[in-house]
Amino acid sequence: MSDVLVTGGSGLLGREVVTRLGAAGHTVRILSRSGSADPRAVPGDLGTGAGLDAAVDGTAAIVHCASDPRDPQRVDVAGTRRLVDAARRAGRPHVVDVSIVGVDRIPWAYYRAKAQAEELVRTSGLPWTVLRATQFHEFTAALLARLTRMPVVLAPRGWRLQPVDVGEVATRLAVAVDDGPAGRLPDLGGPDVLSISYLARLYLDATDRRRPIVPLPVPGALSAALRAGANLAPGSRSEGSTFAQFLAEWTDARHPATAAGRRLTTPASSHRRRP
Repeated sequence: MSDVLVTGGSGLLGREVVTRLGAAGHTVRILSRSGSADPRAVPGDLGTGAGLDAAVDGTAAIVHCASDPRDPQRVDVAGTRRLVDAARRAGRPHVVDVSIVGVDRIPWAYYRAKAQAEELVRTSGLPWTVLRATQFHEFTAALLARLTRMPVVLAPRGWRLQPVDVGEVATRLAVAVDDGPAGRLPDLGGPDVLSISYLARLYLDATDRRRPIVPLPVPGALSAALRAGANLAPGSRSEGSTFAQFLAEWTDARHPATAAGRRLTTPASSHRRRP
């Protein structure tokens, strides 16, 4: 098997990718800006370019999971440029880039940066693969945690999400390393497309709270794109866990003593009938 560098290898997705690549027999390097104690870590900073030449030297593939919504121009755009520049100097490793469904249709600064990063990979002159995925279960739960803080939940009317199991995305990325350069892969979404209101109800049930949910029209171009489903991949649903299953496992982990009484019982098939 080959040497594979994973950027963002200590993050939510990156950890899963590292596990799957190791299980497949690859020798994994994890790009580390902060000097990780992990023996697989190699020093390198996408923000400055320091250490990148050594980090990519001798690699057959790079799985690019690093991202920073707080400063996407520095990490996602400039960092990707530095990474592909270093990769060109090192030879021709296969760059596998993970992106987000709708980056070319949703007018948000972070998404525009992800689209720029995709373009840098596509035009790098290197062998490349890009996979766009919908929102991870964990990120959806974090959004719902913010949305349900108030006594009344104001749910943007017409918004839908398609939460996906992060492990399913990691598997696709690891398989892409073995399959070789494929260009842009089909978008990957979760099993169910669900309204924000319904997701909020699932989240409230999982956290044993009762709140009225009021659909609220939200103006603006971003909201219009989400109402139009620009963030969805309904024709490419994964076989990973549903959001309800994720919440049940998450709730059990947080409250093991009362897990039996707190499990969600709504079958996944009924979720698909919800708008």
